Amino acid sequence: MFKLDPNESYMMPAHFGSHARSAKATGWYRDVTMMIVSYVTDREKLADYLPEPYIVGEIPIITVTYACNKQVDWLAGHGYNLVSVNASAIYHGEKETLAGDYNLVMWENLADPILTGRELQGIPKIFANIEEHQQLNDSWQTSASHFGNKFFEMSLSDLRPPTPEEIASAAKMREGKDNPMGMRYFPGISGFGQAVKEPTIFPSQTNITQALVGVGEVKWLPQTWEKNPTQYTIINAIADYLQYWQISLEYPVTHDPLKWDQLSFPT
Repeated sequence: MFKLDPNESYMMPAHFGSHARSAKATGWYRDVTMMIVSYVTDREKLADYLPEPYIVGEIPIITVTYACNKQVDWLAGHGYNLVSVNASAIYHGEKETLAGDYNLVMWENLADPILTGRELQGIPKIFANIEEHQQLNDSWQTSASHFGNKFFEMSLSDLRPPTPEEIASAAKMREGKDNPMGMRYFPGISGFGQAVKEPTIFPSQTNITQALVGVGEVKWLPQTWEKNPTQYTIINAIADYLQYWQISLEYPVTHDPLKWDQLSFPT
């Protein structure tokens, strides 16, 4: 009879043993290109989507990120793309308070990181077809779709190297807030009640080798049940309630395509 070893790490189907490991399966993502657009949204509307013990951060910022991940160690060199939506948030725990970014949803185009992120890290990952970014002159663009229906478009233009003042400003804004956070939630059998509900934090280390700033644009295309039966409520909520509200000149945010030679996540 198969028995779980409390000292091993398992994922379903657990009866085949602990999930495969290799000495080469580190947490490093060796080649990552990112497009990031941040904007200020409505504080009260954003608060409706943050579960306890999270509250909206000092500034209600939504950050939309596209990443093209290549040479991923734990995938034996394979890669995948993602689109992530994060909100500035503060975690109020019993013993500590942390400022960071709460992950509202993350689309990926490969099942393996979706499953590990959901089961092990509490990241709300779901599937989408995500186009690899295209570059035309100084413009970058990408899009995402599901069931053949496009729901997301992202573009960056007028790209240039950041000034020393912009780099310093971005670093100051991020100081003490590099804490990616989530909520690991699993419903009870048949989807009713809750079996697991616990806040999570998944720190990472990045080595940025090149960055550009420019003008960013994000479009969320409204969906219907007929077009996207499993995700239309998520997409429409972002499109209707968490869109651009007010850009604050007092707190500038950058729109950066980033080239990361090495990006590490816990595995």
